[in-house]
Amino acid sequence: MQIVILCGLVFFGGFIDSIAGGGGLITLPAYVLTGVPMHMALGSNKFSSTFGTAFSAFNFLRNGKVYVKAIPVSVVMALGGSSFGAWVALLVDGNILRWILVFMIPVIAVVVLVKKNFGAENRSDTLRQSIIIMGAGIAALVIGFYDGFFGPGTGTFLILIFTVFLRFDLVTANGNTKIINLSSNVGSLVTFLISGQVIFALAVPAAVFGILGNLAGSGLAIKIGPKIIRPILVVVLVLLLVNLILR
Repeated sequence: MQIVILCGLVFFGGFIDSIAGGGGLITLPAYVLTGVPMHMALGSNKFSSTFGTAFSAFNFLRNGKVYVKAIPVSVVMALGGSSFGAWVALLVDGNILRWILVFMIPVIAVVVLVKKNFGAENRSDTLRQSIIIMGAGIAALVIGFYDGFFGPGTGTFLILIFTVFLRFDLVTANGNTKIINLSSNVGSLVTFLISGQVIFALAVPAAVFGILGNLAGSGLAIKIGPKIIRPILVVVLVLLLVNLILR
């Protein structure tokens, strides 16, 4: 019964994550509910989410919803940023960033809700290619650092940055976000596998349902676009806010 509940929640988390990020806010607590130790929960969750993200990223890539030229720089910067962020996390109190986000997130959610055409059009062609690639690299570095330093909602924040600053529509912003997420997931998954922190009896069936959830969600996002992404983005921001307050 625990595995059935876990697989259902991982499917739902993958579905949400592929549309607006933030799936970890659902999937990690799902593993914790099975009663496994936190490190095992983290490793098992990373296993299933990596496979789900890989299929979601492929779906966006296959449908031409990724700015491919920005991928190499973004991946390298994300890996470097997350490594540096993890190192800084050992030296600095994460509560400072947590309370900054508690005040920022409601403002971001209001902007997304009020601006009805938010992320509806891809206006990245108004920027030079070099600026887009550089901007994608900086975004990956900053959010990679945040991922290593603190963590929750990295995909959601990346979608917002790609939409607001690089002028992508929400679907393409999501596609590029999935590529960056995948690279950072693979890096941390290797660490968990080497240290034996993955319970395959839980992680493998959950990964199958995570893949199905990601395929369903990314397919819906590609088909319907901002109409489905905007409201779910706001829901994820609310979940993230609650998570930060209760942390």
